[in-house]
Amino acid sequence: MPVVPAVLALALGLVLVLVIAVALITYNSVVALYKRAEKAWANVEVALQQRHDELPNLVEAVRGVMAFERDVLEEVTRRRASFSPGDPPPRQAATSDATSAAIRSLFAVVEGYPQVRSQENVAALQAEIERLETLIASRREFYNDSVYLLNSTIRQVPAALFAGFFGWQPREFFEAMPEDRERPDVAELAAGG
Repeated sequence: MPVVPAVLALALGLVLVLVIAVALITYNSVVALYKRAEKAWANVEVALQQRHDELPNLVEAVRGVMAFERDVLEEVTRRRASFSPGDPPPRQAATSDATSAAIRSLFAVVEGYPQVRSQENVAALQAEIERLETLIASRREFYNDSVYLLNSTIRQVPAALFAGFFGWQPREFFEAMPEDRERPDVAELAAGG
């Protein structure tokens, strides 16, 4: 009969090894997902900072010719000033969306001024900011995909079993605030209001 306790001890040992292996694999997978989300967020912040740095150049380039369109320029400047890299993703998303709307409004106004539109520096700055807007959208999407993968992984077994022990918390998506999701009134923007 001593065989039964030995088999039981072996089975218990195998179960313990299996639990430890699952815990280690799960831990490493979740840590990799956290790092991927952090890297994706850092890439979003780089693009937001690049746009932030280019906006004064664009405003300065069109300021003299568009002196009486001061409201549009002030809105772009105000939105730029509200950018804060330390804000959480939802707040940065709202600021980013509002800045993008102000930039679109400025570009719409620039279209009405052939003398501004034809200036090389304005065209180059406009192209660069449009490139950055596309880059921000792409990086934002990658960040949100990374966060989705992380959040869904830590809510599924086996990671959900270890989440409390390791302190894993879901990350926030980079999405606009509810009030910023409303479509702007295109007629109002075109009228400059």
